[in-house]
Amino acid sequence: MMLAPSIFGDGLFDDWFRFPDFEDIDRTEKKLYGKHADRLMKTDVHEKDDQFEVDIDLPGFTKDEIQLELNDGYLTVSASKSLDNDEKDKKGKLIRQERFSGAMQRSFYVGDHLTEEDIKASFKDGVLNLSIPKKDPEKIPEKKFIAIEG
Repeated sequence: MMLAPSIFGDGLFDDWFRFPDFEDIDRTEKKLYGKHADRLMKTDVHEKDDQFEVDIDLPGFTKDEIQLELNDGYLTVSASKSLDNDEKDKKGKLIRQERFSGAMQRSFYVGDHLTEEDIKASFKDGVLNLSIPKKDPEKIPEKKFIAIEG
């Protein structure tokens, strides 16, 4: 038996004979990478003595398509992509499209005591690397009582 690449994907019969399920209710988040969207934005978190190192897979994105926001102690990583229709026309007739425009995001609680300046970010080879310092919250000064003489 000869194996040949398939233009139908890895689950042709699953796609044809699939019964409706809860995944079909909201496909808006899956438009970016189709049915494999749940495999994206995979994250590894490493703890070091003085910081956490976070690596997030964002294949196919550029640095300009990624946004980081720190709000109320939550660090939100957003990525959005749009495909240019003019570019598709220049490349010829489109017979199959698996790449779509869309957006995704993921949030992490990092604590209220961090600022934007504390978090360092770099992006290389489709991997976003974040360095998040371990920083103790500012301590509230202890109450000091004054002795009353007399």
